[in-house]
Amino acid sequence: MSDIIQLLPDSVANQIAAGEVIQRPASVIKELVENSIDAGATSIQVVCVDSGRTSIQVIDNGKGMSETDARLSFERHATSKIRKADDLFNLHTMGFRGEALASIAAVAQVTLKTRMADDDLGTQLSLAGSRFVSQEACSCAVGSNFLIENLFYNVPVRRKFLKSNATELNNIVTAFERIALVNPDVAFSLYNNDNELYNLKASGLRQRIVDVFGKKINQHLLPIDIDTTMCKLTGFIGKPESARRKGARQYFFVNGRYMKHPYFHKAVMTAYERLVPEGDQVPYFIYFTVKPEDIDVNIHPTKTEIKFENEPTIWQILAAAVKDAVGMFSDVTAIEFDTEGQPDIPALGTVDEVRAPKLQYNPSYNPFNEPQARRSAPSEWESMFEGLESSSSRQRQTSLFDGGNDMIIGSKANRSITDTMPDIPDLQPVASAANVAPNPEPIPIASRMTATDEPSSPSSSPIEDKSPVHYQYKGQYIMTAVKSGLMIIDQHRAHMRILYERYTGQINAHKSATQKLMFPESVQFAQSEDVVMQQLLPDLKSAGFDMSELGGGVYSICGVPSGLDGLDYVQLVQDIVASAADNTSSALDHATHTVALCLARSAAVTYGQVLGNDEMENIVNDLFACSNFNYAPDGSKILSILRQTDIQHMLG
Repeated sequence: MSDIIQLLPDSVANQIAAGEVIQRPASVIKELVENSIDAGATSIQVVCVDSGRTSIQVIDNGKGMSETDARLSFERHATSKIRKADDLFNLHTMGFRGEALASIAAVAQVTLKTRMADDDLGTQLSLAGSRFVSQEACSCAVGSNFLIENLFYNVPVRRKFLKSNATELNNIVTAFERIALVNPDVAFSLYNNDNELYNLKASGLRQRIVDVFGKKINQHLLPIDIDTTMCKLTGFIGKPESARRKGARQYFFVNGRYMKHPYFHKAVMTAYERLVPEGDQVPYFIYFTVKPEDIDVNIHPTKTEIKFENEPTIWQILAAAVKDAVGMFSDVTAIEFDTEGQPDIPALGTVDEVRAPKLQYNPSYNPFNEPQARRSAPSEWESMFEGLESSSSRQRQTSLFDGGNDMIIGSKANRSITDTMPDIPDLQPVASAANVAPNPEPIPIASRMTATDEPSSPSSSPIEDKSPVHYQYKGQYIMTAVKSGLMIIDQHRAHMRILYERYTGQINAHKSATQKLMFPESVQFAQSEDVVMQQLLPDLKSAGFDMSELGGGVYSICGVPSGLDGLDYVQLVQDIVASAADNTSSALDHATHTVALCLARSAAVTYGQVLGNDEMENIVNDLFACSNFNYAPDGSKILSILRQTDIQHMLG
């Protein structure tokens, strides 16, 4: 029997490694920028063409590489950061496994120019599909200049699975922001198709957060700073009023590396219990500093999932630090003014002593002690009730409600107030019957029969009742009798399904009605959100939004779809964009669904909203006219039927 086990060629092994390390253009940028940071760069420039499909260029001013190091850097497991296995548990750099450059070169065409400060000339290398093409001396600046072209050119299946340019650009911006937030002392710039997306100067941490996400976030940041023997925590958390349903900025970093950690996320949110609505999220930027041997960063190819040795203890430290920051903010009463966009105006010279104004008044003044002639003439409504004073004043010591004791007017306990008040006639005796709503009478059981129920007598007909009576339970469910039993409908989900199909049809037909705003509002997006907004803008306009781009991620809202009265239009647009950004794999490719779903969810009747019988009837009828009346557009169930046989079984 012949041998069947053989070693894979290096080109194939590199492509397998690339499948784990290089998933999309954003992965290439992440690996190259992290290598630049490890090389001590203080300025890093990223230039993309077609969202990285055509080319990616990363230029840094780091220490560069020698001719030999430049050649070896593209070999598998070639690294300058570890020498023995123990070094894996004492890491102080970003990349360390020696797979990034080899993986990139396996699926792209790569050109590298690099020079060290002590060298007169640099080195230029060219590789394509793991094959070495050329190496020669060149003139270049100190540092490294990587040019990655035609990503996945030799793996057409992988290239086919890349998303749209807008989606890939959003992934690039997300990866770029994570690195920029953890390295505020490094200047970064990002370009796509000659458009400048970011130009970040070296700054402090708070200023870097403001530069990335806009000035508005600055007024919502609360600092945290705690140092223990277990770990050190620094950064910022959001004030309770900055909570959002979607799109909250939430970042964890450990030893300069971005990470996802649901367990620690719960520790942060416990501090906001009963301070923010359930389901809302608060922004935070929290930086952990721990001993490298106490964490394992190599449990996932992208190194975003990190294992801590003392997670429960760190959880307690984190929760206490956040609660302390929120508590200190809550204890201080302050008046804050929104100075977003306003210049800082320093005080000029010295200011004279400011004295508080004094209020002058006569403490013994009583308008009812004035002579009768000086009193103002009786008002129109007082004249209208003239002659009724004697009959109405006798009723002041009775309850406002007939026969009840809920509200007593003119009792002995209030004599000190009422004795000095002029006689004002009661409005209740002269109120017309048309203006007083009578107490609702309970609906007789016999009148609750619907067309599907059995008649109460042989002579009655079930068709005679053409207006079925529906019942609302706890302001959440619509209950109505059907032939098979009792149907229970979730009113919010049912209305959301109705509105969703209506908005979808309007967007597709471009027939949405727009309601102009008397005062236009503006909404600002960070660069990562602006990429999504550009993708959604055509569908937003088709849905009825009248929006125009003002530049710098700012948009003016001049009109909204009709039927959205009373909503926060700025928050609505932000939620739509956040929903799309949270589902980059599908939402950006189905923008119509995202816009229609957010509009329907915002405009649908809420839980606790009292509905009349006609309103419930309309919801039921419109629901069963929908293409899918069983499930809401978000997949939640709308209705359920409690069958007659089950009711009889429950009652024995």
